[in-house]
Amino acid sequence: MDHSRAPVLEALEEFRRRGDVVYGPPGHKQGRGTDPRVAELLGLGLFRSDVLLLNGLDDRRESRGVLDRAQELMADAVGAEHAFFSTCGSSLSVKTAMLAAAGPGEKLLVSRNAHKSVISAVIINGVEPVWVHPKFDAERHLAHPPEADDVRRRLKEHPDAKGMLLITPTDWGTCADIDAVARACHDADVPLIVDEAWGAHLPFHPDLPPWGMHHGADLVVTSVHKMGGAIEQSSVFHLQYDRISPEVLAQREDLLATTSASTLVYATLDGWRRQMAEQGHDLLEAALRRVRRIRAAVREIPGLRLMDREVVDEGLAAGFDPLKLVIDVRALGITGMQAAEWARTHRHVDLGGSDTCRISASITHADDDATEETLLSALRALSDRADSLDRQPPVHLPDPADLELEQAMLPRDAFFAPAEHVPAERAAGRIAAELLSPYPPGVPAVAPGEVITEEVVDYLRSGVAHGVIVPDAADSSLRTLRVVADTRAAG
Repeated sequence: MDHSRAPVLEALEEFRRRGDVVYGPPGHKQGRGTDPRVAELLGLGLFRSDVLLLNGLDDRRESRGVLDRAQELMADAVGAEHAFFSTCGSSLSVKTAMLAAAGPGEKLLVSRNAHKSVISAVIINGVEPVWVHPKFDAERHLAHPPEADDVRRRLKEHPDAKGMLLITPTDWGTCADIDAVARACHDADVPLIVDEAWGAHLPFHPDLPPWGMHHGADLVVTSVHKMGGAIEQSSVFHLQYDRISPEVLAQREDLLATTSASTLVYATLDGWRRQMAEQGHDLLEAALRRVRRIRAAVREIPGLRLMDREVVDEGLAAGFDPLKLVIDVRALGITGMQAAEWARTHRHVDLGGSDTCRISASITHADDDATEETLLSALRALSDRADSLDRQPPVHLPDPADLELEQAMLPRDAFFAPAEHVPAERAAGRIAAELLSPYPPGVPAVAPGEVITEEVVDYLRSGVAHGVIVPDAADSSLRTLRVVADTRAAG
């Protein structure tokens, strides 16, 4: 295929050349009605490019197939049989992918270290999750992807399961053995769905971790805005083999997706694919050289511990993305959240992630010498000035086994069940009716239907006292928890 072509961008260019006057949405009419104060900040070009696909970039029948051609080029670029663009982010794409494999009441294996969007999908879709617990790293207090043997065991225990959802890379850059997990799934004749939101760049350089389409995954979801060059909410489905029908996937996506898809997202997806197909290897080679320099410099900064290949050597993960800088700051006597807030306040550096133990920064093809030096300067200053930060109450990090809660009800049933609030100190033993997801990284410590324990309450409440945010809790203070109502007491 000719990857110098960009069908969406070319159609947008033609739309502008024609000078069409539009009498339908969007109401700003390609910027004519935009408040000049908004246009000054965002740029009028953004609004000029905000065009409908139908009766805009294409005709009513989509006879020129603008989107179809762009998706075919994307599939070819990454080695997939089919690709579908989504303008609602991978949070919705994962929901769609799961629903394409398993319907309401059917079982689906799910990595329990999943982001809350996956747990939300379990609730919305009505599937029965069979949790596959991650490989827990007690020393780092970090969850790595589950192993193939765990997947194989759960499939044997649940032969009626319809497939597996695997998250790799994690938010912290550690990766699963996709090939081995795919074999485990295919031996049971079920599809492997990979939530590879952090991996859109992986197909374009051999020194990066395995890309799902190259290692046997049936369906891969990527968030191109995370490590790629498209704008926020840019997501792509990549599909191969015949275990999931393209027709079924398209229908499920149509069921959940917006009917007002953003051409801005389509255009940046199209442009990013062209850039990667033509220049991706060289751009990523430069990024990898840069990150090697940054890693070497971070290792010399007192109090910072960089996560590196030792997680692979220790058998904790099958791989890791070197473009993810994950730095443990506990030796400085502070938490990652304090470090992130200090860097933002004092250095205007916004880090990619933080938790009780660590911070992270993503290095992409967009970085240059200036951003490299800005990051390193901020990290050196953090090391020098950490003693000046107030010491916070400690977070009571639980043992790994204490995070494997009993599933007493289906998440959907518990979420929609009659509920009540109970004081947190009396919540142990009750069934959760809400998600409780410490942010970041947004992996639920408690999912609806799980039995709350004293250990997890202690973990969450000590975290909130320290400054952890639990945005999905009905009571953000966690003085009370939302639980399934005790109908016996009501009787």
